[in-house]
Amino acid sequence: MSERIAIVGGGGREDALARRLFQDGAELISIMPNDNPSIRSISSESLVTKSMDTDMITRYIMDKRPDLVYVSPDGYLETNLVDKLEYNKIKVASPTSASFQIESSKIFMRQLMKRYRIPGNLKYEVLNNEYDIQKLLSNTSLEFAIKPSGLTGGKGVKITDQHFNSRAEAIGYAQEVFRRDKKVLIEEAVYGEEFSMQLFTDGVNSIFAPVAQDYKRLYENDLGPNTGGMGSITDIELKLPFMRPGIYERAKDISRRFVEALFQDGLLFRGVLYVQFMQTKDDLKVIEVNGRLADPEGMNIVTLMEGDSVDLLFKIADADLKNSKITFRRKASALKYLVPKGYGINPQPGILSVNTSDLPDHVHIFYSSVEGELDEVKMSNSRAIAIMTEADSIPEASSMVELNLWRIKGDYYMRHDIGTLESINKKIETAKTGNYKFIH
Repeated sequence: MSERIAIVGGGGREDALARRLFQDGAELISIMPNDNPSIRSISSESLVTKSMDTDMITRYIMDKRPDLVYVSPDGYLETNLVDKLEYNKIKVASPTSASFQIESSKIFMRQLMKRYRIPGNLKYEVLNNEYDIQKLLSNTSLEFAIKPSGLTGGKGVKITDQHFNSRAEAIGYAQEVFRRDKKVLIEEAVYGEEFSMQLFTDGVNSIFAPVAQDYKRLYENDLGPNTGGMGSITDIELKLPFMRPGIYERAKDISRRFVEALFQDGLLFRGVLYVQFMQTKDDLKVIEVNGRLADPEGMNIVTLMEGDSVDLLFKIADADLKNSKITFRRKASALKYLVPKGYGINPQPGILSVNTSDLPDHVHIFYSSVEGELDEVKMSNSRAIAIMTEADSIPEASSMVELNLWRIKGDYYMRHDIGTLESINKKIETAKTGNYKFIH
């Protein structure tokens, strides 16, 4: 008899996970803010709602009697949904709202690092009044990252020398954040190459996925504003080609120490933890920590997973991960998102036709913020379709994505340079010289 799993979320990472759970024999119940045709097609029952009413969603889930629930998007994880499900004796493989503070409060994360002396912390200040904002930012020529403490979807962070024409403009933005949130986080700006480490954890034991990298910038050659992520790569090895010796081991140790620190704080974090690192010229820094599967990088690792994904979620919920048999295929991967023209600035969503006939085993198409049917979807203002391929090298996987673009017809924008040989070689060379141009 199939295990009944309710999955909350309707984006690309949820589609990838839902498809994997379905492949491994689960019966799916989906709760989605958008009527994702791919998730709907493999669900026995679906609820489409944009409501954040956790009482209503809890009642719906209880009525369906699932064996386990997986709550995916940050907006739901920040609420008391997981808390209410657990209170009603429903098994959940996602963090409680208290544990999710590791993402929902950047200040909590920085202070946790400081208390437990976790390496890689940035210099930071939490400012609680406009006078201190004015004083700090006016009296130094150093560059800063200005951050709201809460969730930003990857788009609320601004850097003094990248997003503003003057220091006065930066001060104005910091004061705007303060007036809204009653506090603002100011961090030192650092130059380097970002990568993410994702781990499945039951709060004590962890399984580490291959390191991934998200291409955040909107335009090719890493230009333009930050987005939620235009695509992502993983390599055949656990690490990426540009990572210097010892960086992978340090990142793994730091990630494990976050799980331990939360446990020491009385918070059993169960689910997926993803730590975003920056390899600088001579160090390794923690940029942020998220308490969920990454999007897009989560699609890469879920697809490469070997073993029973259903059993994995149950072992997370039951704090029994030490007995899991999950591994990852020794393949490189590249994923590229198709987004509406004007995405991130002035989106112009249209219609895409999608041809999934005779899809090879190494080619995967995931549906994100779209509605419609499997062969024709209506885009929203956000990311639409992701094409991911597996190969023996990242550039080969990148080329395979390009070879399968004929499957998507319509007006869209994408970055073609994700995972190309030129892109990878440039990252390797920059790591050797330490001449980083990108700043956090």
